[in-house]
Amino acid sequence: MITDCHVHIQPVEMFKPAALATMKRKRANFDEIVEFCRSPRKFLRHLDQIGIDRAVLINYVAPELMGFTPAVNEFVANYVKENPKRLISCGSVDPRHSSNVRRDMEQIVRLGIRMIKVHPPHQLLYPNDYLNGVKELAAIYQVAEDNGIPVMVHTGTSIFPGARNKFGDPIYVDDVAVDFPKLKILLAHGGRPLWMQTAFFLVRRHPNVYLDISGIPPKTLLKYFPRLEEIADKTLFGTDWPGPGVPEIRQNLEDFRSLPLPDSAKQQILSTTALSIWPA
Repeated sequence: MITDCHVHIQPVEMFKPAALATMKRKRANFDEIVEFCRSPRKFLRHLDQIGIDRAVLINYVAPELMGFTPAVNEFVANYVKENPKRLISCGSVDPRHSSNVRRDMEQIVRLGIRMIKVHPPHQLLYPNDYLNGVKELAAIYQVAEDNGIPVMVHTGTSIFPGARNKFGDPIYVDDVAVDFPKLKILLAHGGRPLWMQTAFFLVRRHPNVYLDISGIPPKTLLKYFPRLEEIADKTLFGTDWPGPGVPEIRQNLEDFRSLPLPDSAKQQILSTTALSIWPA
């Protein structure tokens, strides 16, 4: 059961103009992507055509940079109702734009959302800023940990207008992994392209930290992670599609399958690790 753990199916209407222009860049089929964002049935047919069984639909709150409001949580919760076994919801609470974080997190639990996204370069904070007075961030992690909901943290750079890339260094996740040891943490993009060694260290150091390889061209994956096979049991296949410059999902999948890795490692990364986090 192949899972793409990082697909951006989002409410297109919310995008700020500059962010939308960045999304459209080099994406000739953007109108088709808009249709997928509006119709889960069409998107599921697309997944069938390209050989993907399940997709995690990444949504997060970032009103300043992207235009996304808390309404993204209702959007993704409703979207996945078409087929909850194949479509996995990811939502968010922005600690800087919530008047009651615990209430908002409890709403996410009620909606049945299956992952939380923290996007430091777009939400403009470090993932460990609860140590610097942003106590709301600790509440997000605590409620997620208490309810067995994994948290994905964007690590690495972002090219969207206004993104602050200093927040993308994964080393700040080290504190989160220590302070919330039962919380499953996914390092989105593995710190690409500046902090891959840091991401690899964190995955090996912490039992609760996982690697999401989305947004990294598969053909260069072993250049950045030459010891990837060692952490295959904690690595998830993902694409970041249809992000700017990201190849189509089918091409990502084919390129990954062509890597000189044992079939057992490929199966682990394409399927088994994700099933351990989101059982079918």
